[in-house]
Amino acid sequence: MEASLRAKLDSIADRHDELGTMLCDPEVVHDKSRFLALSREHGEIAPLALALQQYAQVEASLAGAEGLLADPDMRELAEHDVRELRTRRDELELQLQRLLLPRDPNDSRNVILEIRAGTGGEEAALFAADLWRMYIRHAERRGWSVEVMSASEASAGGVKEITGLIRGKDVYAMLKFESGVHRVQRVPATEAQGRIHTSTATVAIMPEAEEIDVVINPKDIELQTMRASGSGGQSVNTTDSAVRLTHLPTGLAVHCSQEKSQTKNRDIAMRLLRSRLLDREIQRYQAERAAQRKGQVGTGDRAEKVRTYNYPQDRISDHRIGLTRHALNDFMDGDIDEVIAALRASDEAQRLAEAQSS
Repeated sequence: MEASLRAKLDSIADRHDELGTMLCDPEVVHDKSRFLALSREHGEIAPLALALQQYAQVEASLAGAEGLLADPDMRELAEHDVRELRTRRDELELQLQRLLLPRDPNDSRNVILEIRAGTGGEEAALFAADLWRMYIRHAERRGWSVEVMSASEASAGGVKEITGLIRGKDVYAMLKFESGVHRVQRVPATEAQGRIHTSTATVAIMPEAEEIDVVINPKDIELQTMRASGSGGQSVNTTDSAVRLTHLPTGLAVHCSQEKSQTKNRDIAMRLLRSRLLDREIQRYQAERAAQRKGQVGTGDRAEKVRTYNYPQDRISDHRIGLTRHALNDFMDGDIDEVIAALRASDEAQRLAEAQSS
């Protein structure tokens, strides 16, 4: 192990021990906010401290096994132990390097999921609805909760666009690579000739922003109210409950008519606006980072074609990492863990290579 890596790991191990002592201090225990902050830090570095402890144990065992190589009676057994211990040491060193990779500060956040029908008319709207169901089923499998924030239905039963809030543990960490253009190839239900059509839908994954993350000057907001309407323009409400907020400095606009109360719609619209402003900053950072990275998985480019769902061939293809899987029906029922894991592993490998070359 390189001396610089060893020194960094040793300092983290020392901090872990220091935190353990501090958390037993009655003065700290009675200070709730400080105790929680220190507990969180202690928990975050605990896996690294444990891996380092295991690494030290393997190193000690390896040194002992290598010392037996000079003994003719023990040499054969020692050679076997040395091979196994060296392999385990290398595995632990790689694990330690992975644990040292900086964590995305947004990984633990909830997510604003936005799906919009793209090219393909009514079939695109049906595909957008299928994608929405896919993510809802995935959320159910993981025990996450989902709240619809706004929706615009299409006449054939699909959705023109739909936005929802997904709450749960590490939602952004799991879903952030889903952003981009999703393409479907299938025979639409309305196709009499049995021809395969290609349609698209755009998925946006945005970390939910808190008020402290994005401070918005009320003077920078233009508020418009209107009556919510359903299909055919029929009035749903008799009051101006629908809300449109425009952030004047950026031109970003959000519309919400989900609730019957104007106040509730305004609150939802503000949450959406904050999250879109935060996402705007994340995309800017991603673009700068992409200019320096060639093999990027990507979480920011909304125009990037990320995945194809081919129904005739029962195939899902993720174009960013060259991954192909089958069992499309299971995938559309929310069984997407394998692809998500592959995307996360690819990103981690890229960041690890960057860290080792720097």
